Amino acid sequence: MAKAYLVGSGIAALSAAAFLIRDGGFAGPDIVLLEEQDREGGSLDAAGSPETGYTMRGGRMFEVHFDCTYDLLGSIPSLDDPSKSVTEDTFAFHDDFAWDDHARLVDATGKVVAAHSMGFSERDRLELVACVATPERELDGKRITDCFGPEFFTTNFWWMWCTTFAFEPWHSAIEFRRYLNRFVHLFKTFDSMSGIYRTRFNQFDSIVRPLLAWLTGHGVTLQLGTRVTDVRLAEGDALTATGLTWTRNGLSEEVTLGPGDLVMVTNGSMTANSTLGSTTSAPVLDASGSSGSWHLWRTLAAKRPGLGNPSVFDGSVADSTWESFTVTTKDPTFFKLMEEFSGSEAGKGGLITFKDSSWLLTIVLNHQPHFRDQPDDTFVWWGYALFPDKEGDFVKKPMTRCTGAEILDEVLRHLRFEQGPQILENSIVIPALMPYITSQFLVRGRGDRPQVVPENSTNLAFIGQYAEVPEDVVFTVEYSVRTAWTAVAGLLRLDKQPPPVYKGRHNPKVLIEALETLHRR
Repeated sequence: MAKAYLVGSGIAALSAAAFLIRDGGFAGPDIVLLEEQDREGGSLDAAGSPETGYTMRGGRMFEVHFDCTYDLLGSIPSLDDPSKSVTEDTFAFHDDFAWDDHARLVDATGKVVAAHSMGFSERDRLELVACVATPERELDGKRITDCFGPEFFTTNFWWMWCTTFAFEPWHSAIEFRRYLNRFVHLFKTFDSMSGIYRTRFNQFDSIVRPLLAWLTGHGVTLQLGTRVTDVRLAEGDALTATGLTWTRNGLSEEVTLGPGDLVMVTNGSMTANSTLGSTTSAPVLDASGSSGSWHLWRTLAAKRPGLGNPSVFDGSVADSTWESFTVTTKDPTFFKLMEEFSGSEAGKGGLITFKDSSWLLTIVLNHQPHFRDQPDDTFVWWGYALFPDKEGDFVKKPMTRCTGAEILDEVLRHLRFEQGPQILENSIVIPALMPYITSQFLVRGRGDRPQVVPENSTNLAFIGQYAEVPEDVVFTVEYSVRTAWTAVAGLLRLDKQPPPVYKGRHNPKVLIEALETLHRR
């Protein structure tokens, strides 16, 4: 029987394994996931306890047209109610706890800004329309700042857009244009964020754990602590993987591939070399590039053309680093104050951005519990900043050099809460510094990301955030799932293909509503 070797255990690899079983006719025992870390899940991580503090590097948002994701998760039973799928559970949670943000933006005085207006000038509108209409091929190598004047980056729209999706002005105009086209249907509710979906718990508990349970129940092998160092390729025009080399427990092992065997590589990682701090210590930046996912991609790309250019994405840490933090407390004071401040109960308020903060801070109060094992007397919330290299407005040093307590102090002083000292005293704050977190947004050109199934490939595919899917948008779970489905369908030549990327811009009603939003005053 043919075997499939999947490099990585993030959402792309887990999805590929599920598609191989569901659509490809593979038996679970013939699928092996090779994971460098000591834990599965990739970037969809979450861990901790009330005593040590919970931590998650990020939180993924969803929307109604994540068709690949919902199709896949519609096949996976929920851990809470096996009679329901993960997709059904996610939709049910949205029905009960849809976001309705009343405090999307906060100004320098700690007051909520009326964000219903996008704050556009006529020039801003024209530049936005021009960006959307420009063919992608004409944006090769261009930054967002190449398409817009300085005023655009002071609009309510930009502050909401960049902090929802983690864009920075120097990021790729190609990716920005894709996002505008992909999410045009969200324009009309962008200030309230009511078009955004979230999972019941963090994504590790709500997505990774059910997927893992389903896969291991089918006999899939998950081999942790395994760093794949090489994929051997056959000579000739055809792209054929003939073997794998990996290291495990300090030993090198080799596997020779047989006829029909498949290899799917997660090339690159946006959370590679992440480091954690604590309430009393700052995280230390690790820009060593030592991650196996980047190393393997560099090794493959050096062997022949057409396999992408990893240096475009891992070679500019200063442009791809930002920092998040997770706060754990048994004191309900912060949650009570924030519910009063925002006008929304926890879990329904969406993102809150301090638009004038030098770090460009954003926080969110998740529905509680946010971790499956989180006790009723424990509260967890999360935040991040896009400019952690800048000096804080109150804590006079860069966020990257701040302890968790200092980061929380900066947030509390922006909010002007008198109970700040009490909240600080009763909180555990774990910062996470991520040197490659927005590397998939860096300026690029055609060919810098390899095709999911490269030209002339017989058994090798690339999956995840650094494989190329026309028209869809990176930094989403949907993108990773789509690459997985594309890889399985392409290598196995299946009739069942991924559904097309949703194109709201082709819907006249969506376009009219978007244009009306751009002209709000």
